[in-house]
Amino acid sequence: MFQRALRLPTYVLGPAAALALAVGCRRGTPVSADRYDPARDLGPLFHDVQLSGIFADSKTFVDARPRLAPAAIVARYASAHGAAGFSLQTFVEQNFELPRPVGEGFRTDTSQTMEQHIRALWSVLTRPPDTADERSSLIPLPNAYVVPGGRFREVYYWDSYFTMLGLIESGRTDLVRNMLDNFAYLVQTVGHIPNGNRTYYLSRSQPPFFAAMVGLYARATDTTQALRYLDALEAEYAFWMDGAERLGPAQAYRRVVRLPDGSLLNRYWDDRADPRPESYRADYEVAQTLPAAQRDAFFRNVRATAESGWDFSSRWMRDPKDLRTLETTELIPVDLNSLLYHAERTIAALRAFRRGAGDGEAAARLTQAAESRRRALLAAAYDPVSGFFYDVRWKSGERVTDRPTLAAASPLYFGLATPEQGRAVAARLERDFLKPGGFATTLIASGQQWDAPNGWPPLEWLTIEGVRRYGRADLADAARDRWLALNRRTYRSTGRMTEKYDVADLTRRAGGGEYPTQDGFGWSSGVALGLAAQQGRATAALQQ
Repeated sequence: MFQRALRLPTYVLGPAAALALAVGCRRGTPVSADRYDPARDLGPLFHDVQLSGIFADSKTFVDARPRLAPAAIVARYASAHGAAGFSLQTFVEQNFELPRPVGEGFRTDTSQTMEQHIRALWSVLTRPPDTADERSSLIPLPNAYVVPGGRFREVYYWDSYFTMLGLIESGRTDLVRNMLDNFAYLVQTVGHIPNGNRTYYLSRSQPPFFAAMVGLYARATDTTQALRYLDALEAEYAFWMDGAERLGPAQAYRRVVRLPDGSLLNRYWDDRADPRPESYRADYEVAQTLPAAQRDAFFRNVRATAESGWDFSSRWMRDPKDLRTLETTELIPVDLNSLLYHAERTIAALRAFRRGAGDGEAAARLTQAAESRRRALLAAAYDPVSGFFYDVRWKSGERVTDRPTLAAASPLYFGLATPEQGRAVAARLERDFLKPGGFATTLIASGQQWDAPNGWPPLEWLTIEGVRRYGRADLADAARDRWLALNRRTYRSTGRMTEKYDVADLTRRAGGGEYPTQDGFGWSSGVALGLAAQQGRATAALQQ
């Protein structure tokens, strides 16, 4: 074992130490296609329960555990449900164990500061290694992991990056490594990192932050730790790029789009075109208002929007008040392509560092892919007139300039933007998006949760650190201080960290969405700790 410098992008990793093993995840039993899938295995019973209104939240039933083999329950239902006096609710209660919210019964010690509360909360949100259960929709993971909280009882892909910010500030790099090993395990056994470790999430992913997580961990420990995850990083990248080689100009396949000029970019997608099991009733009822010929496209767009993490937002809708106008699969998202640029650069740097057979050639290829993506995204998504980045309709090349969003900060966070572009975007963010409690997600108050007046922890972090990278430390500090003040105010009045906040009216709880605002909350806690530590260091520096 020897030492040499690992030159990754400066925003990815820090100084190098000793070489680590190239493979880090444990091998396990592959996830079986026969694993319990509620929508598939319960058939008519699933449909009837989800439309009955027994559960206000469709996710409750897909997380419930059958007490008997699903086939036996289905047979019971077939013979019993037509009988006089049959109660569907009683039948469900007798045949299923219903899930409980994460953190149920946890009581805040109000004498603690917000930071102390968050550090105490990690144990509440941490799930131990899973035991395989053939009657659960949960995909078991071999190591401990942090869940968001409330109705979110499983790991979520992009949430975890922002949760890790706080875990590292809390000295829990061991838990960060466990979670990275779990994600590598999912890539190995499933073929990608799904939305969450549930069978009903297997057809989609979420914003691909795996490379950013690896960099975060390696920077906090040893740069060479990133090599543990190189194989998994490359396999996940292959999932996102599947079909690229077969595309002609102005064609798309799954998550890959080739523009008319031959440039290659990506979109969000889902491999299924039916209602999301965890939101079955909502999807089904909206679809019934559409002609039958349009329903598959609607389901595909709903699911692709869920893969984006922004479910739901005017960002994806031609009519911000009408979910039926979702056009997610027709759009090239500026944040997704910024993430994949980052992944390409990270993999290239790791390959160059390893210097094995074929590594130099692979590093050169990925470096070129990243630069080609950067040029294509800047040309397609940046509007020099308004000085802002927008999503792009890939068929026409039209920028969606009537729906500006905080996604425009991603090219700043990941360093794609030119200095001039970065300054222009920061000025627009300051003028239009900065509110008393931080940055608003969009400028449209549609009633959807990923719209104004809501602010979301992951977007606050990306935007604050994005503008800081482009020389606007003043704006970054102002937004950080406003956001932390809102977090602390909410904590003092409720004893809780919530998944989102109203940044325009500091006295009002954030709303919108398919479910009530959840408490916990993993990414809120992670971002709050990360920003609070940064604020504390800045204050200490001023006092010296």
